[in-house]
Amino acid sequence: MIVVTGAAGFIGSCLVRKLNDEGFKHVIVVDKFENEQKNKNLEGKHILQQIDRDHFIDWLDTVGDKVEFIFHLGARTDTTEFDQELLNQLNTEYTKAVWNKCIEYQIPLVYASSAATYGLGELGYQDEDSIIPDLKPLNPYGISKNELDKWVLQQEKTPFFWAGLKFFNVYGPNEYHKGRMASVIFHAFNQIQATDGMKLFRSHNPEFKDGEQQRDFVYVKDVVDVCYFLMHHRKDSGIYNLGSGKARTFKDLTKAVFKALGKDENISFIDTPEDIRDKYQYFTEADMNKLKSIGFTQEFHELEDGVKDYVNSYLIDSKIF
Repeated sequence: MIVVTGAAGFIGSCLVRKLNDEGFKHVIVVDKFENEQKNKNLEGKHILQQIDRDHFIDWLDTVGDKVEFIFHLGARTDTTEFDQELLNQLNTEYTKAVWNKCIEYQIPLVYASSAATYGLGELGYQDEDSIIPDLKPLNPYGISKNELDKWVLQQEKTPFFWAGLKFFNVYGPNEYHKGRMASVIFHAFNQIQATDGMKLFRSHNPEFKDGEQQRDFVYVKDVVDVCYFLMHHRKDSGIYNLGSGKARTFKDLTKAVFKALGKDENISFIDTPEDIRDKYQYFTEADMNKLKSIGFTQEFHELEDGVKDYVNSYLIDSKIF
């Protein structure tokens, strides 16, 4: 049995599809299953059993010796959530409990960290253990993830294989339920369809022109391919970046959506809201050398190719992957 937590969510449900496509049908899915829109992400997938998040740790005590692998992707991912105690409970302490069960039952583990741990990138974006204690995340979500990474690196006892993945700006199918936390591609698609135009944040940094703020956008299909690789690799434990390794501008992204829709470009700019202006990231780019060094050689989607596939294969007809 392979376990995916956060399985009804964006990345989790795409991973279940990847596992199914590779022939794995005995997949245990863990989530709260309270959001009907999220639950649609699991329709048509081969699932052995659904487990409520609140019962999962106890459930492991009944079948832990039969679990082959755990992908712990479930988390509170809202970067605007300011209840640090809630985030600590759901993101940090819960993952510690999963970690300890993986030690007890010798289950290999991949868990979700986040590029939000890097803050403004003052120390760069290299996934080196030595900088993790000094990182300064910008919000409680990033803090909760970095506290977990720090704790993991201090542990003498570990699962026989484990990996923490620092997801950068993931986009792709099955994020319909995420609302304002969905990717910029998702919002650009909807805005362009509704208005034939797209509004981007104006730059308030003299080093960047309007629309040329840069992010590392990574297609969710590439993300789940990395997860699948690690499930078979099962060595070289550690914390890894997971982005495309290539920063691209919001203008590039928006142009790609216009092109995928066959519409003329119509981009305008609005001021970045003052309440987030001082914490706005103007550049992120994953250093991917560490993952490549352990044997992951697959090429990531170019932004234009990923956007084209996402728009034409999923967004236009609201399809699930």
